[in-house]
Amino acid sequence: MSNLPTDPAERSPAIDRVPELARWYGDGLDASSPTAEQWRRILDGPEDAPVTLINFFKLRAEADYSSDPPAPEQPGSGLDALLRYAAVSAPTLEAVGGSFLLNAGYAGTLIGDDEDWDLVAVGTYPNRRALLALFENDAYRAAFRHRVAAVDKQKVLVAAG
Repeated sequence: MSNLPTDPAERSPAIDRVPELARWYGDGLDASSPTAEQWRRILDGPEDAPVTLINFFKLRAEADYSSDPPAPEQPGSGLDALLRYAAVSAPTLEAVGGSFLLNAGYAGTLIGDDEDWDLVAVGTYPNRRALLALFENDAYRAAFRHRVAAVDKQKVLVAAG
């Protein structure tokens, strides 16, 4: 059940971008991108509050471009594909006003259930408009295919405020 405002006057104007974001990035049912409901939740918060994304990645042994042909002749490893994505995503994140707080190997769980990840990346944005600008950037959208090819599973947590 959603806690999103039903009165259009209370909604963020960014909510109107959800259908296009879902068209560009997919429906998210394969966990390679946000679902429409997840897009709505993240875009409907206070527009001027900072937003931080905590990304957990489990990489494929070999990059998988089968859902987005034509594939490179030598797709390489999941890490190779993630580095192709990062070569575009990192400077684009900075161009929209964001910054990385951390990019590191996953070292384990201190409290809670053990999980199996390869990498953790923490990016912060000054506000939701900056985050939306990242996802609407043409170069970022084109590079996102490398993230999909690289990642076997992922979890992205959102911290706001």
